[in-house]
Amino acid sequence: MTLRCLLVDDNEHFLAAARDLLEREGLVVAGTAGRIDEAVALAAELRPDVALVDINLGGESGFDLAARLHPTPVIMISTHAGDDYEDLIEASPAIGFVSKIALSARAVRDLLPTTG
Repeated sequence: MTLRCLLVDDNEHFLAAARDLLEREGLVVAGTAGRIDEAVALAAELRPDVALVDINLGGESGFDLAARLHPTPVIMISTHAGDDYEDLIEASPAIGFVSKIALSARAVRDLLPTTG
């Protein structure tokens, strides 16, 4: 099954690098966004299988976005360690966390619930 994702990060260089990596590893990056309003609109239009959302979106919170993207599964990403945000991640609707350094198609697939 082809997995379609939405990448949300306020750093354009990271978006480009992450898109390249994930697509080389077999994921389809259906869209990218740098702000909450863009991400909400794209998610409604594209209906991705998963959204990868940076915790810190400049002046906006990735956790706020995670709540607005429901029912799309959200994986939080950050340059910081997951331990730094453990309580916030657990309290959010996000299904998990992947550090940007460890981001890969496998890491994304491993966090998604299996179907069938």
